Amino acid sequence: MPPHFIDGAPHDHSHDRPRRERTPGEALRIGIGGPVGSGKTALVAALCRQLRAELSLAVLTNDIYTTEDADFLRRHAVLPDERITAVQTGGCPHTAIRDDITANLDAIDDLIAANPPLDLILVESGGDNLTATFSSGLIDVQIFVIDVAGGDKVPRKGGPGVTFSDLLVVNKTDLAPLVGADLAVMERDAAKVRDGRPTALISLTDDPAATPVLAWVREQLRRVDDTADSAVAH
Repeated sequence: MPPHFIDGAPHDHSHDRPRRERTPGEALRIGIGGPVGSGKTALVAALCRQLRAELSLAVLTNDIYTTEDADFLRRHAVLPDERITAVQTGGCPHTAIRDDITANLDAIDDLIAANPPLDLILVESGGDNLTATFSSGLIDVQIFVIDVAGGDKVPRKGGPGVTFSDLLVVNKTDLAPLVGADLAVMERDAAKVRDGRPTALISLTDDPAATPVLAWVREQLRRVDDTADSAVAH
């Protein structure tokens, strides 16, 4: 699919907007954000490989000036090409996922039209800082990915991505001994700032299936199914 483009927009740091209202049968949308190099695209690839046999899914990536992440996913054939598309934001990545989400919404509409019906859409943000969050008008739940190379101080620094995401992923745990990061400290500090929201520590080198994240995604899908069943029953 051709890339979509967006112009800049003012920043909005609100964290308490209501959840997006989903219509029955609509695909669950999961946003995946985090700093450059934290492993977002590798995580998306892992989830696609694990879920593609059981679900109808698609991926939307965001990059500033290229379609690098979408191209990576296509090269590795994690999904058919028509199920992967990209937004070129032309500016700060969080603008396109939080402030002016029009290009992302248009791209999602194109994915839905080209691949009906969809069960799951993964929306990957461009690499950004710890303040990056998704608009609730764009996604239903969000994952924020950090990695141990930034040091074990990152979780206690907080920020909207670390603090308010529905799932925090601490990636590349296999590198912890090499960079002097204490995983127990990262897990403890994440628990302190996240108010009961879950954190998953993973290494895609040791666990290519990203098992804890995969289990969390499946739980979100089960909740969607349960909600739909309840609505039908009533």
